[in-house]
Amino acid sequence: MNENNLKNIGIIMGGYSHEYEISIKSGMVVYKTLKEHYNCYRILINERSWSLIDEKDDLNKIDAESFQVINYPNLIFDCIFNAIHGTPGEDGKIQKYFTSKKIPITGSDSLQSELTFDKVKCLNFLSSKGIKVAPSLSLLKKNKVDFNEIERKVGFPCFVKASNSGSSFGVYKVFNRDEMTSCLDLAFEVDDKVLVESYIDGREFSIGVICFNGENKVLPITEIITSNDFFDYEAKYEGKAKEITPAKISIELESRLKLLSKDIYNLLDLKGLSRSEFIVNSNGIYFLETNTVPGLSSESILPQQLKCAHIDLKDLFINIIEEAIN
Repeated sequence: MNENNLKNIGIIMGGYSHEYEISIKSGMVVYKTLKEHYNCYRILINERSWSLIDEKDDLNKIDAESFQVINYPNLIFDCIFNAIHGTPGEDGKIQKYFTSKKIPITGSDSLQSELTFDKVKCLNFLSSKGIKVAPSLSLLKKNKVDFNEIERKVGFPCFVKASNSGSSFGVYKVFNRDEMTSCLDLAFEVDDKVLVESYIDGREFSIGVICFNGENKVLPITEIITSNDFFDYEAKYEGKAKEITPAKISIELESRLKLLSKDIYNLLDLKGLSRSEFIVNSNGIYFLETNTVPGLSSESILPQQLKCAHIDLKDLFINIIEEAIN
């Protein structure tokens, strides 16, 4: 381990969800970007164990109760950089843990993370603040499904979404009642609560909002054009979508989207990185969801937007860490 005056930064990656491999890609981007500026330590978190990956790529067990590295008992972390997508990094659990250890962690606090990760809660909260959302209803696994109510309130086609999930895991486009049962079963395998949401036909946009140099800044807008039925996992990570940054839209629409994105960031009281998704048609702008730990790999949207905004990843990451510490 390095002995110098640089801060010790633990970069947590992995997690307990289907986004495990994507999180490792994001974590490695952070590690490679920052390793010349801090003492950076890769920390792999999964349901079996927590480990520090040393410079020889060996795993060193971490005691999850104390967050001490068994082989390096004197190692104290100045900050944790959160690169875990899904649980426990994006749902508030890891934030509560490090707050209890009095170790600063990048990004939004536990309450904000918990709210944004739960699609049903987030939509209900923002809708109550006047943000336009698609008609929807929530279902619990333990309750009997009322298909007539779904057809009456939501209609077809619609989306079935596991309420607590990311990267479009547990998300299905449903075209008729016959498909609904099997799609609900699949979504309930991911989460006990499911959002059923009307399909809104329109253009899809993804917008990053970050806190940079003490200011909430909206990044250039990305339009997503996919050959799949929607922007699913394949479209996101296997090249089955066109992501156009900056989006070719009118100045008026750009202004409205940017203002709305910043309003949502402020309403949700977010910190650090975020990315929100919208559908736009002749009826207006519909909010879909917000991610508080957006992907940082080469396939991800936020790095494209940062490049377009001429913001260096290194500068952003250093800024986020210093703000978390201070």
